[in-house]
Amino acid sequence: MVRKAKLSDAEAIHSLVNSYAQRGLHLPRSISSIYEHIRDFWVYEEGGEVIGCCALQIVWEDLAEIRSLAVREDRKGEGIGRKLVEACIEEARDLGIGRVFSLTYAKDFFEGLGFSVVDKSVLPHKVWGDCVNCAKFPSCDEIAVILKLDGRSAPELERDLQADRR
Repeated sequence: MVRKAKLSDAEAIHSLVNSYAQRGLHLPRSISSIYEHIRDFWVYEEGGEVIGCCALQIVWEDLAEIRSLAVREDRKGEGIGRKLVEACIEEARDLGIGRVFSLTYAKDFFEGLGFSVVDKSVLPHKVWGDCVNCAKFPSCDEIAVILKLDGRSAPELERDLQADRR
C-alpha cells in the first residue's frame, strides 16, 4: 500500500535511500534530513515493512522535484516505484504544481511515466543547492526529466524554465 510517510518510517527510508547512495545512484541523506523532510515522503508498505519510498520536494511556486526514489532491491520490477511516483504526481496536481522534474539515471522509467528529457541547464539555480555537495559536481551525469501537469509541451516547458532562471 502507498501512503504518506510517518516519523516511524524515517529509519527505513534512510536505509533505502542510502543503499542507493552507496552505489552512486543517489545523494546520501542524513537521518536528520529524513526527519526534517518526512512530510515530503511517500512509502510503499507491505506487512508493516517499508519496501520503497519517494519524495516530492517543492522547489518553486509551480515546480517540484521527485527525489529519493528507492525500492528494495529484491522487489524491483513489481511496479512499486511507479506507484510511488504516481502518488507524488497526484500530490503535485492537488497542490496546483504545473511541472515536476527529477534528476535520474532511470531515464526510461521516467519516460514510461510521461516525463520528457530536458537539458539540466534550464532548471532553476535553486535546484542545484544539493548538487554542490555531491562528489560528482560539477561533472554530473544524471539526466533531467520533466513532466508537465498543466498541458504545456516539452519545448514550452524548457522555454518557461529558462525564463524562470532570469
